[in-house]
Amino acid sequence: MKYKNIAKKIIQLKNADLALRDKLIQKGQLGDGYDKEMELLHAQNAKQLEQIIDSIGYPTIDKVGETASEAAWLIIQHSIGHPSFMKKCLHLLEKAVQENKANPKNVAYLSDRIAVFEGKPQLYGTQFDWDENGKLSPNSYDDFSKVNQRRKSIGLNSLEEQISIIRKRAVAEKEVPPSDFEKRKKEIELWRKRVGWMK
Repeated sequence: MKYKNIAKKIIQLKNADLALRDKLIQKGQLGDGYDKEMELLHAQNAKQLEQIIDSIGYPTIDKVGETASEAAWLIIQHSIGHPSFMKKCLHLLEKAVQENKANPKNVAYLSDRIAVFEGKPQLYGTQFDWDENGKLSPNSYDDFSKVNQRRKSIGLNSLEEQISIIRKRAVAEKEVPPSDFEKRKKEIELWRKRVGWMK
């Protein structure tokens, strides 16, 4: 590992993110829109990670070790208010995967997340949201059997298995569907326009 201090810093950023998530779970506020404190923390983490990437390139396993490389990916996944940063990272991550220096599953999750925010179908079915029946379901995807083939090719479980896991986790974390589905949909649309995912 070349950058021990940077690795430590990246892990600290991830730990702050997860600590805040746990706090919101305890208060029963996780599924209740995009919490302001969380939005602020995600923005600060994105800014600090971008500075790191500008100085050392993508935090690959050979540079910062596996734990910090995974932590960097999680921070990028949560940088949802910064479309250009997420897209830049996807490009760098794809290159790292081609060089066997990063996990292909991380590309699947990041590319799906970007697709969902841009209103496009996802390729791996990794991103979920509440549906109109109050169940957590995958965001739109292109083709069920193709999604499962792609998932299998990078070592992910089937979409059916993942749906079951996600729904059980939501129950365990006491997540509840939005009280007003249409209102939440409108709020998400406005947010996507405000931060630049949609024109």
